[in-house]
Amino acid sequence: MIRLRTRPVPPPVPVPGDVLAGTEGLQVRLGGRTVLHGVDVTVRAGEVLALVGPNGAGKSTLLGTLAADLPAAEGVVRIHGRPVSDWSAPELALRRAVLPQSAALSFPFTVEEVVRMGRAPWAAVGGEGADSDDTAVGEAMARAEVTAFAARPFSALSGGERARVALARVLAQRAPLLLLDEPTAALDLKHQELVLRLCRERARAGDAVVVVLHDLGLAAAYAHRVAILHAGRIAADGPPAEVFSDRLLTDVYDQPVEVLPHPRTGAVLVTPRRDV
Repeated sequence: MIRLRTRPVPPPVPVPGDVLAGTEGLQVRLGGRTVLHGVDVTVRAGEVLALVGPNGAGKSTLLGTLAADLPAAEGVVRIHGRPVSDWSAPELALRRAVLPQSAALSFPFTVEEVVRMGRAPWAAVGGEGADSDDTAVGEAMARAEVTAFAARPFSALSGGERARVALARVLAQRAPLLLLDEPTAALDLKHQELVLRLCRERARAGDAVVVVLHDLGLAAAYAHRVAILHAGRIAADGPPAEVFSDRLLTDVYDQPVEVLPHPRTGAVLVTPRRDV
């Protein structure tokens, strides 16, 4: 008996506050070591959630688990209200877009071709014609400021340019859940701000954004919530102004930290305490 493959159904447009992803009692083991211990986190539409913490705290592991790219040893991971195991790969691709830490391609694809890869999940849906694909790709390249070198080979780009092209691919996918792993690491000051503004833009449009950041200043300025990870656990979860404190950040990073109000706006500033 031949079973016909059903087309994946796109998710409904989320309403701000909808829970688009989350974990309960999550434990993850990698290489025989427990990396995450009993982690509970909720990802809501209309919010930018920043995952922060020192190296090895479990930020990227948590992001990979939310993306259904890493298995949970214990606990539950849900996307759009269902355990990740209940979704097929095509269904997941319509619901979450993932930006890994680094992007490497073995073939000489152009920038536009790489960005257009973000539209692949829609090919199986039907009703998404070339015009809408072209619009999504064009808008994504413009927002990431990569239109000027659309015809250049991806392999000929600088590290920062590659990072922006990879982000444009994620934007073109138009999934309501964006999972970004250190998207600012290779970028200059201007483009770091650009990426976080794009995160806020997507949240204002009703999407949910989870972003791994090392820059606590960016997290304080742009995230609606921050989850501070320490040794595989959530040390604090809430608005930056509420959870960023000298004492907590000093303990988590094992480095003296100062949390100060901006002299003009009063916004939270985070800086290492220095004696030089």
